[in-house]
Amino acid sequence: MPLVEVFNLVKSYPVRGRREHKRVVDDVSFSIERGKTLGIVGESGSGKSTIARLLLRLIEPDSGKIHLAGQDLVGASRHQLRLLRRKMQIVFQDPYAALNPRMRIEDIVGEPLLIYREASQAPGGIKEERQARILSALRSVGLDAAALPRYPHEFSGGQRQRINIARALILRPELVILDEPTSALDVSVSAQITHLLRELQRELHLTYVFITHSMPLVRYMADEILVLHRGRVVEHGGWQQICERPASAYTQALLQATPELPV
Repeated sequence: MPLVEVFNLVKSYPVRGRREHKRVVDDVSFSIERGKTLGIVGESGSGKSTIARLLLRLIEPDSGKIHLAGQDLVGASRHQLRLLRRKMQIVFQDPYAALNPRMRIEDIVGEPLLIYREASQAPGGIKEERQARILSALRSVGLDAAALPRYPHEFSGGQRQRINIARALILRPELVILDEPTSALDVSVSAQITHLLRELQRELHLTYVFITHSMPLVRYMADEILVLHRGRVVEHGGWQQICERPASAYTQALLQATPELPV
């Protein structure tokens, strides 16, 4: 059974000043095998990030079904959704906006443990188990204990994105949604983060949804690629088929519009 199954997903928003709705996601279906990466690619406004929010049920679909590990995500109760959300995490596009500037790194990375009550705060300080989990998550992304008392402004963009990844991994999720995680970084740092994500996937057997507008990047990261245009799937298949033998004129245009990346 695939980890993620999406059936005929639809999401519309009202058009300001008009008595009509615009379909942002239009009858989208796909599945993702455990330990694999689905790349979702398309230009701005194609519906990529809306699909990410629907998968996390941060917004509700107009219609369609989403199954996570065989469980119905759309029809889940509040209690069931809380349990399911523990299995899903997201790494956002902007590593600067995604971290609370008033929180220390120790509290940022460890916050999910408190939210899901996986470790509690002892009267004399943070429990050893919780601190060990935080340190383990930081070390998995190439940082160490020296980061714990510091604040986000003391880190570079690439380091901040590593902190975001550590926070996403601390609950040991099954599905990680990567919403253009390297687009705010320069090319060399982007390559480092991309390599890190692939290593973490191999080590932890993670399943990724990798959202991007870059065809060369999605070719490097993804096992299968979903090409979106105005909310509709124009092409879906293995990375080799999509990148080397694209059937859609839109996919061909995307390939021509983005240069090769040094990954």
